[in-house]
Amino acid sequence: MNEQEKYNYERIANAISYIGDNFKEQPNLDEIAEKVHLSPYHFQRLFREWAGISPKKFLQYISVEHAKNILSDKDATLFDAAMDTGLSGTSRLHDLFINIEGMTPGEYKNGGENLSINYSYSLSPFGTVIIASTSKGICHIAFVEDEEKALYELKKHFPKASFYQRVDQSQVNALLVFANDWTQLSEIKLHLKGTDFQLKVWESLLKIPQGQLSTYGDIAKHIKKPKASRAVGTAIGSNPIAFLIPCHRVIQSTGNIGQYHWGSTRKTAILGWEAAKVHTK
Repeated sequence: MNEQEKYNYERIANAISYIGDNFKEQPNLDEIAEKVHLSPYHFQRLFREWAGISPKKFLQYISVEHAKNILSDKDATLFDAAMDTGLSGTSRLHDLFINIEGMTPGEYKNGGENLSINYSYSLSPFGTVIIASTSKGICHIAFVEDEEKALYELKKHFPKASFYQRVDQSQVNALLVFANDWTQLSEIKLHLKGTDFQLKVWESLLKIPQGQLSTYGDIAKHIKKPKASRAVGTAIGSNPIAFLIPCHRVIQSTGNIGQYHWGSTRKTAILGWEAAKVHTK
């Protein structure tokens, strides 16, 4: 690290410290830039270069984590969380949670209470899957060896939701992908919870054509984070929608198949099956 890089790093470190200490005042870009003696434009560019996200997004992450801590108190209200986080009201808290957490603050506080989830089991060419859906779309697909254990894992994500073992149209549409029908993807709605970074990675996975492969580095470049291959790998490993969000199409730059949440053997079988399907078209 040369002197200029060291100087830039110290400026960004000071900015991060300032945001962490003053997030309750919800400082804007101009205020933070002034504290580190940079123009807003230069500061925004430099912060993205060193932190990987914008100053605004970093402030949002800090704010929502604080609000989550407040809401962990069963007696705390949404108004309490909004005020203690420095937000002007519960509507801003609502928007913040939707943007960062993919759910409302009320849903977060209640652990999925009042959320109805349908689930069912289905046979696929690669073993049994559990598939779950809400009124918004598919929220979970996983390959399973033990149905009871699979249901337990699903319920851990939504501890207070109501679960019903039944098939709905969202599940029927999604399961068509196992019949090699990827033409109906526009009919499939997803109900995903993830960070902005995770959602960008998962969206990028959806753009890998059947029968083709990508690498962690390719995905990092696609989402304009070329140095974030390791973080991309972590986000891919957190994919909650097996097969439909095709994380199996990502391999190591060396050509090795690499790890897969549902087993490397299954990943190899899926890739071979897809390659054969494309070849026979």
